[in-house]
Amino acid sequence: MDANAKILVVDDEERIRRLIRMYLEREDFTIEEADNGTDALEMALNNDYDVILLDIMMPEMDGIEVCQELRKEKNTPVVMLTAKGEEANRVQGFEVGTDDYIVKPFSPREVVLRVKAILRRSTTASFNEADAQTKNLLVFPHLTIDHDAHRVTADGKEVSLTPKEYELLCFLAKAPDKVFNREHLLKEVWQYEFFGDLRTVDTHVKRLREKLNTVSKEAAKMIVTVWGVGYKFEVDDV
Repeated sequence: MDANAKILVVDDEERIRRLIRMYLEREDFTIEEADNGTDALEMALNNDYDVILLDIMMPEMDGIEVCQELRKEKNTPVVMLTAKGEEANRVQGFEVGTDDYIVKPFSPREVVLRVKAILRRSTTASFNEADAQTKNLLVFPHLTIDHDAHRVTADGKEVSLTPKEYELLCFLAKAPDKVFNREHLLKEVWQYEFFGDLRTVDTHVKRLREKLNTVSKEAAKMIVTVWGVGYKFEVDDV
């Protein structure tokens, strides 16, 4: 994990930005700020951030719109900041490519933990340990995962995934036919042991399937729901 990670904090409340900045700078992260969605989008497109903390309710352009526009150009990890009672907005955020969310009022320690978890898992370096013992290419009928290039192709066509969608797919694909419950996926993919909403997993699986389905229905079918248990990556014996 890069101690000098560059993080963009976006919130129209100065006190919240100041609080987040104080705690993240203690971890030696480089922090930049924006107080509205329009400036945030411009900064996010013109700079390479490791993580973006993005408030939903903002003037000029809300967090959902910012994330939606950002995803047309970049897959920078985005953590949405939401108030209680904005559940519909959180679901909408996942649908436009948000990697995670934090509910206000939040503990600054939780913010640090969430950011660190994303930094640990958002680069190909997170797979170095496993890759040292295996090839950097996972090849299945209809689907190929290239760790070195951080690229997924389905039936020969590239699939654009967010970092978290990529991590989830890789985690499942490394253990074909093994069923993982939602709690285990939260712990391993999101690094959550003490907090985390199980619907986070469901929403990401749904979005991952939809993206695969746009280029290959067969590849999408490999992500299988095991009712009452969780999910698995299923490979046909062909």
